[in-house]
Amino acid sequence: MGAIGVFLGCSPIAQSDTPLPLSTAEPLLESQPPPTLAVRIETVVEGLEHPWAVTWLPDGSALITERPGRLRRFHQGRLGSPIRGVPPVFAQGQGGLLDVALHPRFAENNWVYLTYAHGTASANRTRLARGRLVGDRLEEVTVLFEVSQAKTGGQHFGSRLAWLPDGTLLMAIGDGGNPPIELEGKLIREQAQNRRSHLGKIIRLRDDGTVPEDNPFVGDATATPELWSYGHRNIQGLVVDPVTETVWSTEHGSLGGDELNRIQRGANYGWPVVTYSREYWGAEITPERRRPGMVDPLVVWTPAIAPSGLAVYRGDRAPQWQGALFAGGLVSQDVRKIRVNTNNAVASQGRIPIGQRVRDVRQGPDGYLYVLTDDPQNGRLLRLIP
Repeated sequence: MGAIGVFLGCSPIAQSDTPLPLSTAEPLLESQPPPTLAVRIETVVEGLEHPWAVTWLPDGSALITERPGRLRRFHQGRLGSPIRGVPPVFAQGQGGLLDVALHPRFAENNWVYLTYAHGTASANRTRLARGRLVGDRLEEVTVLFEVSQAKTGGQHFGSRLAWLPDGTLLMAIGDGGNPPIELEGKLIREQAQNRRSHLGKIIRLRDDGTVPEDNPFVGDATATPELWSYGHRNIQGLVVDPVTETVWSTEHGSLGGDELNRIQRGANYGWPVVTYSREYWGAEITPERRRPGMVDPLVVWTPAIAPSGLAVYRGDRAPQWQGALFAGGLVSQDVRKIRVNTNNAVASQGRIPIGQRVRDVRQGPDGYLYVLTDDPQNGRLLRLIP
């Protein structure tokens, strides 16, 4: 194991463990990096190819996805051969094998859930599948869900998964891509406001892929029944606080305008009608930043940090981090610590420089935070030691 860097710290602020009220305050517009935190960084695994997500089995071993289509198991210091039985993936652009999550009762049923891009460059979509992990193989692999509309190109698959306390599963789906990509004669990103489309949404499913009867739009002819929230661009950070049950997400903007959001049942998050983001070539996407009936972000990052991976710290290794959010940054190559107060406003932020593109952030079973870095040849799993 290698250690990387020791940095200056900042003081913690108390956090309530009760559900937060909605805020009417304007978003925090962050344009400068926050103070650096004191952290030691240890390399746990290296030599990964575009790793995208990590989770842990009951025996303490880690499951890691690699975007080209491999699911790897790291156990007792050894990175094993790819697990067999993983579905074939469309691994171009941002596509490939993406998130991995264990069933809440994995110890009883061995179900592993995977999101991935499926199809070809001219017709692809995000899928959710599950299989039983038996030794070094997935068995009984079944597709539980796929986006209804096929799209072109290799952009904006979303794909983060998060379990709610009631045992239902949230899944983030991207808006399909940037201009000039179109669908049904319009820019594909406009599907984020089309409630009949899965694109640009968070959906909620039962563990077998069926639709819960209490989803907010069940029975509404203007919406798909899986819909939980909408108006999203491309969510790659999604987490449920196990204490407060609050759902948090981080969302990519294009040129600036990355967001931290608190996800609410049935809510509209505005994209692309309202946004602080701009087109990659600098033009304005919309003059509107806020609109009644659309939920404001808590934080807007401009310049973009390209957020990917999100964790709520509830471990026992760092009492000063208790209840704080930790968001990875691909472009910023760091992890951002965000403390939200009881008024649902940002109380403080900090920064942990990593020096590589951060794809995922998770709390491990040992109470430490872990980071996956995205690299074509030497992606790493890192442990953060406060």
